[in-house]
Parts: sequence; structure tokens; C-alpha cells
Amino acid sequence: MLICPVRHCGKPMARLVAKQVCARGHSFDIARSGYLNLLQPQDRKSRTPGDSREALQARRRLHDRGVTAPLLEAIAELVNLTGATALDAGCGDGFYLGTLARRFGWVAHGIDISSQAVDMAAKRYPEYTWIAANADRALPYSDGTFSLVLSITGRHNPAEFRRALRPDGHLLVAIPSELDLVELRGQGRSRVDRAVREFSNHFTVVRQSQATTTMELDAQGVADTRLSMYCPGESQTAMSLTFSLDLLLLRPTG
Repeated sequence: MLICPVRHCGKPMARLVAKQVCARGHSFDIARSGYLNLLQPQDRKSRTPGDSREALQARRRLHDRGVTAPLLEAIAELVNLTGATALDAGCGDGFYLGTLARRFGWVAHGIDISSQAVDMAAKRYPEYTWIAANADRALPYSDGTFSLVLSITGRHNPAEFRRALRPDGHLLVAIPSELDLVELRGQGRSRVDRAVREFSNHFTVVRQSQATTTMELDAQGVADTRLSMYCPGESQTAMSLTFSLDLLLLRPTG
């Protein structure tokens, strides 16, 4: 299932004590928290790529307060697949994948370029596989590994998503809607048509919906939202905020 990320290698990997090793001898350490670091020098533009620890912690506080629960339920309605082998590309702290995997009995794998994010995911959801890797370049998995791929507010890699999916698999894409955080950012533009075009060479949309919830947050909750979503400004008072996702469920073509 796992393949070596070293350029021009791609050999299958196997667990050896606290490492994953490929047939050519390339070796990758498994951290104490349980995540596997497959990042290559060319995969990162800084020593700590991806979301900052402060942003990740702020987002987790929002998850733990139930702010994103309605969004989770809308995603669960579309991916109600018992026993799936699932990948979350851009998994962050693991909230969506870990919660859904426990509910539906998935064999779950999460990838994020932030080692801090997958470290948090591995500590909270230790029964699943968490990998620090650059999914924008390539997925370190063999062809047709997964029956389900999730991309929740992350960057898209349609060709790699298709390669890693089984022919009868599903892809769930979640993108911020034009209403998302309208109180902080102003109303944006729908990104659905652009996403459909982006995936059109490899996938067909089979279902589409929008999940929207409005929450009354105290000053700390608003500050956490700004920090986790990279919204400039300082919040000193409580306010009502809108969280909204456009959801696309797709099937591979060809």
C-alpha cells in the first residue's frame, strides 16, 4: 500500500521496528506519537511547512466546542460508507477523518504537509495512519488503494486522487462557500464551477450540496476563528459567525 516517496523510487515499503523501509533501503522514521514522516527536502519551503501550531490549536478548540459539528454531519451524510479504506489529503489535526472513521469503521489514512498537524492527529486518533507528506506532489500509495478520498478545504491533486482511488471509489471535496465567514471576509464568490472543471478530466459529480451553520461565539471563539482561518483583524467582542461549505461527491471516470 505505502510506496517510497524518494524520486524515481516508488518501491513498496514495509514496517521495520520504528521505521518504514523500502526495497531499495530508503528509511523513514515513525515518531513517538505514531506518525510517519515522508517529507523530502524538495517538499518543503520552510522548516515547518503548513499551518502553524497556533492555528492548529485554535482550530481544534473550535472543533471541540462543536462549532464545526453541523459541517461534519453534512459530510457524514454524503460518505456514509461502512468499512471504507479512506484517505484524507490535507487532514490537518485529523478531526474530520478521525471522527468519521470511528463512526463508520474505516481503515483511515491522513496526510498533511504539517508535521505538527499529523502529530496532533496521531495523538488523538492513534488507531489510524498519519503521514507528513506533500500531497500536492504525489500520494505515497500504490494505485487503487482507497475506496474513498477526502479533500476538505485543502488543495486539489485530481490526477493523484484518481490514481489512488479504486475504479468504484468516491471522492468527497469540500470547499468554502461564498457565505463562509461572510461577517469577517465579506461575501465571496462560489468556487463550485471552478472545482468541477478542475476535476472534470478524472471525475464526474454525482451529488452536490451546501452545509451552512451560524454560531454565536464569544470573544475567544471569534479570535480562534480568525487565527485558524487566517482572517486579519483583532476581535474583542462576541459575534455571530457563519461557517459554510460546498460539498461535491464525485466518481472516477474512465
